[in-house]
Amino acid sequence: MAEKKKKTITGQVLNSIKINKLKCINGLNEIIFKPHALTAILGPNGSGKSTILHAIASIYMPEKGFPGEDHRLMHFFPRSPHAEWNGSDFIVNLTYRKDGVMIENELKNYGKADVRGSRWIQIYARRPLREVYYLGIDKCVPIIESEKKNNIQYETSSVSNDLITNILHYASYILNKPYTSFNQHQQPNGKILIGVESEGLAYSSLSMSAGEQKIFLILETILKADKNALILIDELDLLLHDEALKKLIDVISTHAEDKNKQIIFTTHREMVTTLSDKINIRHVVNIQGRSYSFEETKPDAINRLTGKSTTPIEIYVEDDLAVAIINKICSSLKASRYVKIFKFGAASNAFTLLASTLIRGDNLSDKLYILDGDKYSTENEKKTALDKVFTGTESRTYELKAAAEGKVKQFNLPNGVKPEQYIHYLITNVPLDGLGGEYLGKVRTSS
Repeated sequence: MAEKKKKTITGQVLNSIKINKLKCINGLNEIIFKPHALTAILGPNGSGKSTILHAIASIYMPEKGFPGEDHRLMHFFPRSPHAEWNGSDFIVNLTYRKDGVMIENELKNYGKADVRGSRWIQIYARRPLREVYYLGIDKCVPIIESEKKNNIQYETSSVSNDLITNILHYASYILNKPYTSFNQHQQPNGKILIGVESEGLAYSSLSMSAGEQKIFLILETILKADKNALILIDELDLLLHDEALKKLIDVISTHAEDKNKQIIFTTHREMVTTLSDKINIRHVVNIQGRSYSFEETKPDAINRLTGKSTTPIEIYVEDDLAVAIINKICSSLKASRYVKIFKFGAASNAFTLLASTLIRGDNLSDKLYILDGDKYSTENEKKTALDKVFTGTESRTYELKAAAEGKVKQFNLPNGVKPEQYIHYLITNVPLDGLGGEYLGKVRTSS
């Protein structure tokens, strides 16, 4: 029996991408695809979500003799009288294993020089190796809508193997429908359609609902991919209701973590922000010609960036605990009606929010950015964080950076102590004398 051929490159991970210029994206700060195997990219229409997927799809090429799709930048960004794409530029950070040696954080630059007629780089034949699949919106169009014949003939054959068994199992769970068999239908022209049987009814993909067809396509693509594969899905939520989407994410997250696969998808469904325990949440927005990426942020902070102020004072905080603290302070000052509180998620988002607000030309006098206090607690750390979001050497950049200094505050915490830990300490050390029944019970419960 012949020995199975092994891949020369394994353990591939796309750590991050930083896009300086590509289509509608300008100066986008680094998007990090960790710690989870799944990453969701959210943002308004026209913010560049699909462009990011197109760039990522073109980073790699499949190893000869192994499966995978070979996407190229010129396919996603074809030349036209209105678009040469000159000056396009993005950098990726890669990790992989070659000849038993782990190569970490290797940087590769892709793009196109400013000179008209320039070629895309990297050179296609020299791109890194990886199994990649890209599911664009076009692949989610119901097959019946692309079928021109009004009388369709095909021969049916049953298919059964471990892959099919898993697809049927997961599809039954996601769609709450018992699928019992999987078929292939071959048309006279050689075209293959899939088919299933459920509760005694057999039907082909021509009769499937759009969402049902999409679930089978996604499951087949992800489950058949080898370890370390990269799967990109544009508009994962399209045609799916919330419950099916949650179950799908649950299934592919567990599978991707187990098989060391990376799945990056775009979505408009803000419901996914509640699943940050299994998904890297990344928001992308464009403001005044500049692109920004936010990590683990909340929808209300992003919505505020693209909306109008309705309250005199805006306070931006990391999480629910900070909201509770600020609400208590505002209540004691009888100022609650004048204050709107927004959650921005990860601490680093405070600096990105501040930068985008300044670039948009908004007044900072009615805004306050508050950190929990366990990160960026010193002025030097804050200055370093601002340097990352204010790039360039123009005089305006220095002016904006100067205007931003001192605008990010934090709760006062003992060194090395997290907010939750300190709050717990304060509660458990409240004197019990004279404490009312409700509060006494809470203190004793905390202790």
